[in-house]
Amino acid sequence: MHKPGYRLALFATLLTVVVVLLGAYTRLTHAGLGCPDWPGCYGFLGVPMSEHKQAIAEARFPEAPVEVAKGWYEMIHRYFAGALGLVILGIAVQAVRRRADPAQPLKLPLAILALVILQGAFGMWTVTLQLWPQVVTAHLLGGFATLSLLTLLTLRLSGRFAPLQLPGRLRALAAACLLLVIGQIALGGWVSSNYAAVACVDLPTCHGEWWPAMDFGKGFHLTQHIGPNYLGGQLDSDARTAIHMSHRIGALLVTLALLVLAWRLHTAGLSRLAGLLLLALAVQVSLGISNVIFHLPLLVAVAHNAGGAALLLTMVLINYRLRAPSAAARAASDPAQRRTTLVSSGLVQGR
Repeated sequence: MHKPGYRLALFATLLTVVVVLLGAYTRLTHAGLGCPDWPGCYGFLGVPMSEHKQAIAEARFPEAPVEVAKGWYEMIHRYFAGALGLVILGIAVQAVRRRADPAQPLKLPLAILALVILQGAFGMWTVTLQLWPQVVTAHLLGGFATLSLLTLLTLRLSGRFAPLQLPGRLRALAAACLLLVIGQIALGGWVSSNYAAVACVDLPTCHGEWWPAMDFGKGFHLTQHIGPNYLGGQLDSDARTAIHMSHRIGALLVTLALLVLAWRLHTAGLSRLAGLLLLALAVQVSLGISNVIFHLPLLVAVAHNAGGAALLLTMVLINYRLRAPSAAARAASDPAQRRTTLVSSGLVQGR
């Protein structure tokens, strides 16, 4: 049976998917500065539509002429993100109220609330620091982290998926693969925030070479100065090529690691999990290749973000399924250990 709060957690998870995709759409349509201020838009609650309001807006921000479509992309993203924040606040309040219930997670909902507050700050800094790549990438990772933790909370409240008694090496491999996927998503965010997605337009080579001219120092200069405006990017071709190629190499490493994990899951009798992993991986690799071949079409690029989220959530599910049983669960499944536990607790007299 589902535990209390399951449906609200599931709703929050689905809403987070929408927020993440809206964020990707906003970024890919170059609408991250569609509203040059925060949390409003040119000082208004919504995008200024009338000629009078637009004249006021352009007087307030003469360096940022009003672009209505881009403004609405940004504001719709903010509206959904704000709604998500309220839902997560409700989840945290419910968790505090039900904290006496042993089946109610408390630390996880509070951690998610803290994360979404931090996400709001990153959303503000994305605008006020004018798309500084470090902040944009951190904001993207925060969105994926929120989605992952909400998925974990939903799984815990679902009352399903008991832990499996499998070799610890398989759990270690799954955890390592999860970290690799997170690292690859971070690289993808760095590619996007530095406008390096089309730095290479051929496959499997780049600029017709297997190892083109690249500047990793500039491409991954994480302490670069802030400003004045990163819309469209500031790096030269060699630096963007280095970022793009790093993402390609990362994709190859992640693919090999996940193929090994899928094989190990299959041999452990978890063919459905293995199949789900292979499906998510195949879709994501296909979308990545399509981005290069077709020169980053908008819908494919947004779908690539969705594919990254799907692959990450698949890894969260796998790691959740492979988690080690608690001492109480092991005792309950082992008659001898159960008796030992009862004896040690004084509930049964030992001989």
